[in-house]
Amino acid sequence: MTEEVTGIDLVREMFRIADGEELGYGDPEIRGHSFEFRINGEDPGRNFLPAPGTVTRFDPPPVRASAWTRAWNPAASSARPGTPSWPSWSSPAPPANRLLQRAARALEEFKVEGMATAIPFHRAVVVDPAFTADPFRVHTRWIETEFVNEIKPFAPAGTDTDEDETGRETIVVEVGGKRLEVSLPSSLGMSLARTGLAAGAKPKRRAAKKSGPAASGDTLASPMQGTIVKIAVEEGQEVKEGDLIVVLEAMKMEQPLNAHRSGTVKGLSAAVGASITSGAAICEIKD
Repeated sequence: MTEEVTGIDLVREMFRIADGEELGYGDPEIRGHSFEFRINGEDPGRNFLPAPGTVTRFDPPPVRASAWTRAWNPAASSARPGTPSWPSWSSPAPPANRLLQRAARALEEFKVEGMATAIPFHRAVVVDPAFTADPFRVHTRWIETEFVNEIKPFAPAGTDTDEDETGRETIVVEVGGKRLEVSLPSSLGMSLARTGLAAGAKPKRRAAKKSGPAASGDTLASPMQGTIVKIAVEEGQEVKEGDLIVVLEAMKMEQPLNAHRSGTVKGLSAAVGASITSGAAICEIKD
């Protein structure tokens, strides 16, 4: 960012000065504006949870003269696992409004498939009235306090995205003497309830998807792919709802997984240093 608006490479300058050279200049002249868009493997529709995966399509926007520059990570290419340092993509131009228009066009042209990325988030931000206003009406906590995130969770190609979470029902069924929660499309869930297959409970709507641990009945499952870096409980330990169970690390971010209910830890399969996939069971928490 500094290099774009001053022409000075800060990293090069640090090495040069560390080698004993003089600074050799005064305050640099600032010219124009520059925005950087980090295209990370995160899902903005799930509170920016890390979402590594395999890239099946990678079509960056064309580089137009004097419009923007790109700094590529060679590990991010078609059919290879995505990494946290995908393109740091900056765009300099004197008028900020023209720069935002260029950025919005380029982000629309940027096509990545196979995994979630931050592209939908950037697309939403560059057209937000707070950013397009003159002057900007943004501040360092604007994303946390004012930005309205209506981005849908990532769905792989071929997934039916017409039906969101509000279009599903959770019903309780009895199988082999055990009561299980089952998530079904609303129409099918209501049909099963009317036929008496539900175990006496009225279907209820699922809560909106959150970024916390996935839990179904007794099972606590991982909401993302990652590496277990800490285990806070032992097999057979009594825990309360909200107690820390394990900590996952993904893409240099740590995600605590807490107990979704009170009970006894059973079937704890976690091990420090082990890799775990999204949806994999961590343990069960039983009464």
